Amino acid sequence: MFEEFFACPIRIQELRNGPSGPLLEGFTEELCQAGYAEITARRHIRAAEHLIYWTDREGIPISNLTEKFIERFERHLDRCQCPHYGHTHRLDLLNGARLFLKHLRGACVIAASVVESTAQDPILLTAFCQWMRQQRGTCDPTLYNYSLSIRDLLRRLGEDPCRFDAKGLRQFVLEKSQQCGWAAAKTCTTALRMFLRFLIAEGKCVADLGGAIPVLAHWRLSSLPRYLQPEEVERIISSCGPTPVGRRDRAILLLLSRLGLRAGDIVQLRLGDIDWEGAGIHVSGKGRRQARLPLTQEVGHALVAYLQDDRPRTDTDVLFIRSRAPFRAFTSHCAISVIVTRAMHRAGVTCQSRGAAHVLRHSAATSMLRQGASLQDIATILRHRSIETTQIYAKVDVTTLRQIAQPWPEVQPC
Repeated sequence: MFEEFFACPIRIQELRNGPSGPLLEGFTEELCQAGYAEITARRHIRAAEHLIYWTDREGIPISNLTEKFIERFERHLDRCQCPHYGHTHRLDLLNGARLFLKHLRGACVIAASVVESTAQDPILLTAFCQWMRQQRGTCDPTLYNYSLSIRDLLRRLGEDPCRFDAKGLRQFVLEKSQQCGWAAAKTCTTALRMFLRFLIAEGKCVADLGGAIPVLAHWRLSSLPRYLQPEEVERIISSCGPTPVGRRDRAILLLLSRLGLRAGDIVQLRLGDIDWEGAGIHVSGKGRRQARLPLTQEVGHALVAYLQDDRPRTDTDVLFIRSRAPFRAFTSHCAISVIVTRAMHRAGVTCQSRGAAHVLRHSAATSMLRQGASLQDIATILRHRSIETTQIYAKVDVTTLRQIAQPWPEVQPC
């Protein structure tokens, strides 16, 4: 496998015959399968060599490597005088060393008892996440958002639910609401309510504690949906160039702006979710609810253009893949928002709020409404469980609103 990245037979023989030749060859094979470019892979292999040399000099068995030793290796690089090993590209050396450590863990070279847990979750939080998956089918991104507030709560009040009281819970919510915006505070109160329901169901706290979490003041439909004009959306889509990355991003933008998908929907799409014969696309939305949406010709052509030549070869069946090695799925919905934000910047479109991907979803709903679609049709496309969620888009239908608007006293009608 060394032949994939090295042309010199002497160098290949040197790597293969070294004391850690099999480990380096396995690491090289993993880099090759992940799609790393030759120059990048050679730097990572060189970093692994340097780490092996340093551990041997320090008397550290490879099987005992942990993240703490990588931190020591980082300090060593500041004053490195190892023969045949330069200390340039310090960041590349660290990245390569960490990748090699991850490979050793995956190859079971490092014993499970040696692998460190830098941030061990509290037992209550782990049990809560497992309960939410089993009882409510909650997805991991939602549990991650919930866990942020629950960790803070457990640090504040301790890990004994018997000591929780209404005063402490309300004070915690009050302080959190003063430190963040309404949306983050709402997520916090939702997480705490679900956590208390879990504790009550498991008999770990009194039943009446569930009403201790205050409701944050917020008026439904009080704001306008954030959306872009149709010409701005078209400029954003047209900003994607005729490159592999551009064709991938164009397909993503079309799914967001034409079908109203969420960023999380894009991340979860699989190759098998595309029904080419039936011209449909299967989407797993919030709460893992399955839905089938129509696959338009425009979106279908964009997907074909990406899949035929531009999607990297990889073992995963995830539809959209990173454009740089390691070739794997996007880790979260934030990557999709980054793609949209960059496209907006190229098109010269200003997004007045966070959540660029969701702005395209709002824009799709607004465009459908202006073209005569009913709120029920929009709710079906957006996969809203209740028509009340869709009612906010009625506020942007100015033409229809003018027909029912009453004249204001002492003011000439429009």
